[in-house]
Amino acid sequence: MKSNLPFFGIIREVIDIMTSRQKLVQFATTPLYRNASYLMLNTAIMALMGFFFWMIVARFYSEAEVGYSSAIISALNLLAIISLAGLNTSLIRFLPRSDKPQELINTSYTLSSLISLVIASIFIAGLSLWSPSLDFIKQNPIFTLVFIILTLLWTLSRMLGATFIARRHAGFVLSKNTIQSTLKIPFAILLVSLFHTFGVVASWGIANIIAITISIFLFLPSVQNNYKPVPAFNLNLIKDMWRYSAGNYSSNLLSGSLRFILPLMVVNLLGARQNAYFYVAWLIANFLFAIPTAISQSLFAEGSHFEDKLRKNAMKSLKLTFLLLVPAVVVIILAGKWLLLAFGQGYSLNAISLLWILSLSSFPLTVNRIYSSILRVKGRLKKLIAIWAFIAVSVFLSSYLLMPAFGIMGIGYAWFGAHAVAAIYILTSRKLLPPK
Repeated sequence: MKSNLPFFGIIREVIDIMTSRQKLVQFATTPLYRNASYLMLNTAIMALMGFFFWMIVARFYSEAEVGYSSAIISALNLLAIISLAGLNTSLIRFLPRSDKPQELINTSYTLSSLISLVIASIFIAGLSLWSPSLDFIKQNPIFTLVFIILTLLWTLSRMLGATFIARRHAGFVLSKNTIQSTLKIPFAILLVSLFHTFGVVASWGIANIIAITISIFLFLPSVQNNYKPVPAFNLNLIKDMWRYSAGNYSSNLLSGSLRFILPLMVVNLLGARQNAYFYVAWLIANFLFAIPTAISQSLFAEGSHFEDKLRKNAMKSLKLTFLLLVPAVVVIILAGKWLLLAFGQGYSLNAISLLWILSLSSFPLTVNRIYSSILRVKGRLKKLIAIWAFIAVSVFLSSYLLMPAFGIMGIGYAWFGAHAVAAIYILTSRKLLPPK
């Protein structure tokens, strides 16, 4: 049976493009890459600002405070993913074709915001059960209130990003996140003596409020004519895309939650200090993970507009991903020790091996992300859920079993192994690209 994926041919083409200036120029001007370029630039800026942010925080806060604050931020991101209920992905798929776009946007925002308040309250109530090390949040009414509000803000920020991607204006995602990433740094320094661990978290929240306000009142009207931020609750609009939302919600929860569950596992099983080491390596590795993630998001948006060009755009996406990822991985592996040293000697000594294996895992992750976008466009949600369920369960269980013996390296082994197995299945079953 002939493969429908000339995978090694794609690798050869990538090498040809990298060694030809003319081909690089032609490649960069392809329409598919406009959104992808903005999303990757957004990722690069967020990664660099995040690197600088945590480097500054590591100088002003203790390792334990870094460990606790990173766990809280991971929890906020996890709860935001849960609160989205798949509506962010559905916006990308259905907003381009909606007869009532403004009402669809506002209904999605209203519903996800209400869900976030409920989810955050449930999380706080059960802290002693699923994250005892963060139980101090529940003991302080101010911390509790701030945590619930921040969950809502994190959710709304993600919904705004999905709206900009759906409208093929990912440049506003870049602007929004640049504002947020820049402002959180001075706030973290200002709040260090007042709130300690929560000073880091509060700095993210204040910066988020400013970025969201600018996005709603300045950026959003630019992509949606006559937009007004009015709460809406038209369930008929949601009903039309609910099945699609539910399917994507399951896959998003499985694929996205791992990133934020793992720091919570580390802080509870290995302690705050080890979580600080893990989180910094994880932060740097996510710079690499964001390359295939951004390109696959752009592929999904393009596929939602032009499904007939899905195979062609999927091949272009693979080429671009490897074109960027190969040199980036080489740089991280060679310079990783010095990058970690910027946070302190303890980080360099304890996190370098983890950073190396996480960096290499970005290659199988690319295959899994691109294939996921194809499945989303095709509406093959059962297959999508099955793949990410396997990855999520494998990483979770393997990490839990390996961490007592291998420490934070146990997560590296589990993460790489699960993604590699899934990618090998996709490639050997010859299902990565849709048929011609």
